[in-house]
Amino acid sequence: MTTESQPSTESAEPNPEFLIKSIAEQGYSLETALADLMDNSISAKADLIEVMIRMDDEPFTLFLADNGDGMNEDALRKNMQFPSSSPEGSRQQIDLGRFGLGMKTASFSQTRRFTVLSRKKGTSDYSGRTWDVDYLKKAGWKLIINTQEEVSSLLAAWQHLSESHLNGFDGFKPNTLVIWQGLFKFESYLETNNRQKALKKEITEVTSEYLALVFHRFMERANKPLRIRINNSIITPFNPFPENEKDFRQMEFRQKSFRSDTIKMEGFILPSRSIEESRDNHNIWTTKNRGLMDMEGIYLYRADRVILFGGWNGLIRKAPRLQLARLRVEVGNSVDHLLHLNVAKSQIAIPHDLKNAFENYITELKTEAEREYFNRGVHKFSSVGKKDSVQLFQRRSSSKGVLLEINTDFTLVSNLAASLDARQQSQFRLIMRMVNTTVNQIKQSHQDVGFVENNDVHRGLNSSDIKLFIEELKASGISTDQIKKEILPGLGYSLSSFPTDVRNLLNLS
Repeated sequence: MTTESQPSTESAEPNPEFLIKSIAEQGYSLETALADLMDNSISAKADLIEVMIRMDDEPFTLFLADNGDGMNEDALRKNMQFPSSSPEGSRQQIDLGRFGLGMKTASFSQTRRFTVLSRKKGTSDYSGRTWDVDYLKKAGWKLIINTQEEVSSLLAAWQHLSESHLNGFDGFKPNTLVIWQGLFKFESYLETNNRQKALKKEITEVTSEYLALVFHRFMERANKPLRIRINNSIITPFNPFPENEKDFRQMEFRQKSFRSDTIKMEGFILPSRSIEESRDNHNIWTTKNRGLMDMEGIYLYRADRVILFGGWNGLIRKAPRLQLARLRVEVGNSVDHLLHLNVAKSQIAIPHDLKNAFENYITELKTEAEREYFNRGVHKFSSVGKKDSVQLFQRRSSSKGVLLEINTDFTLVSNLAASLDARQQSQFRLIMRMVNTTVNQIKQSHQDVGFVENNDVHRGLNSSDIKLFIEELKASGISTDQIKKEILPGLGYSLSSFPTDVRNLLNLS
């Protein structure tokens, strides 16, 4: 009996500094890194999160504190490991994590030393753990256990900074604090006199806008809404889909089963007036630092958190004529690995099984958005029902966009109608209907509707008007086929909706 020989081996322990720096390069910016930390806060049921940055001296120090469930020392030790959970493991529906790397990679993307202090909710004592690249270079893969003196010093520094800013949360008692000690991207790569200015702009403008959009659903909740404070400011949520806004149109949604989950797609068309309104810094369509073209495209929601937004993820190109199009996509957190969601939660790859569904729906959305864009001059007309309008045409909202119609209250139109006898008025109403329909067919905003007796917006077309119209056309030598194919479509009604006596005149079964 022979014994199998063992292979020769040698140590392949990675250089801690090189590995940390490599895994930290996952595409994070300051705003995406903070959002990743806040995912952990939300998963821990926090409804208050504050970010404090000390910028008066270097190294800059950032504190992120939340009132979530917190962790005891064993849980803290586990969560500071690389990774702390499997990406394939099952998670609660509200869990926004995936890889068990987010806190570490997000933090190391911005700092070379960070500490986490935490206590289980309802307890008083905090535990602390620190990752420090400089220490790793000397000691290898060792996690620093913070002393109670260090913990107390960091807590006091956070409390002093928090109380020195405005708009603090009443009675705020954080259970977890993440402390970044040094922000190397601002301290190492910028001239000294630009560092504080750049960081202040990044945190108060870019980051605040990003968080306002990414977590808007959590901030809009009726029950215990999430509140985020950054230095002196409480973030106001920004909803990119203001569904209660007039003329903001929603297309019919589509759903597709995908493995263990369902993907839901809903297209929305912004009204053309949003192009002009978006130039105002305080409009509802865009954030202060993004224009309509920046915000056109796909908005992917995963467990109510916006994962990515703006752009079409490589399916089509951005274009001015598409700036009114937004596609809302809802997925659950059980298909992360199938969408190839990256660690920074900033990119996905749409699987082949879903690509056709996305492309087909985007084609429909693109058509509607282009139609709205090219008809953007319509908003200059007064809306239906406005008193004392002096315009010949007026606009009316519909599911296919804004319609243009002749204003029956326009002085010349109303005077002409009043001068006609009953027969002539019937003919006049029919002509008005055909003009309106033809104008909107050219605009590609018309959609055939069913005929309803006396329900026309122009003082009630009825079946008698239609019958008289058809009889006069026949008497003038126009064939029934010509009436059906070339004339009646100009009224904008589906032929099958006409009453039986009208259908008999047309030889319709």
